[in-house]
Amino acid sequence: MQDTLVIIPTYNEIDNIEPLTQAVLDAADFADILIVDDNSPDGTGQKADQLRTQNPRIHVLHRTQKNGLGRAYLAGFDWALFRSYSFIMEMDCDFSHDPKEIPNFRRKMQEGYDLLLGSRYVGGIRVMNWPLSRLMLSRGAGIYVKLITGMPFTDPTGGFKCFRRELLASYKFDKVEANGYGFQIEMTHKAWIKGHPIGEVPIVFEDRQVGESKMSGSIIYEALWVVWKLALMNGLRRKPHARVSRD
Repeated sequence: MQDTLVIIPTYNEIDNIEPLTQAVLDAADFADILIVDDNSPDGTGQKADQLRTQNPRIHVLHRTQKNGLGRAYLAGFDWALFRSYSFIMEMDCDFSHDPKEIPNFRRKMQEGYDLLLGSRYVGGIRVMNWPLSRLMLSRGAGIYVKLITGMPFTDPTGGFKCFRRELLASYKFDKVEANGYGFQIEMTHKAWIKGHPIGEVPIVFEDRQVGESKMSGSIIYEALWVVWKLALMNGLRRKPHARVSRD
């Protein structure tokens, strides 16, 4: 059995789902795929079922309605923890995350990290086909998160990341509140404040070529308030607790 699971949430990704899953299968022979579909009206879920019948490394989880990226990932995490995967990854379905980077995540996880964040900004900016306004929003969000929480990471809102199984098992999923970019910040902060070893992996981010972005004003607003909530819940503490050891 493969030791890595790549979770891919989908909503109206009919044009991307087949080429992306094939690219993941080709790039990472050690990985399975879990497609979490939110009852896409364009038939993405049905296409995922078809792909599942063609390859035993593809799995599909259907949800009855669209209620957020974070809820989709939590459902996928719960599914993964009932299996024996060592590493569980998040990945977008629009090719903004390059499947060829997956082996880099696994290789670095084997160095002892509990969480790896794919970063568009560590060591320089590697973003393609974004307008300046979107780039400034993303960079500004990272600075905002760092100023308020103290987390030192360059790309805390990114969605290309890898969790060690033991870290995911320590979360109380019913206590995770955020759902969009705020979800990514919250999941990282919960690990960081407890002292889990977290690293960053340089990635190239290319904006989607097919389909529509899921960005909205409510997602941005959520990220703004969740940062303050995390800080206040931890007494405005801006440093992690003692480093977690698995020895």
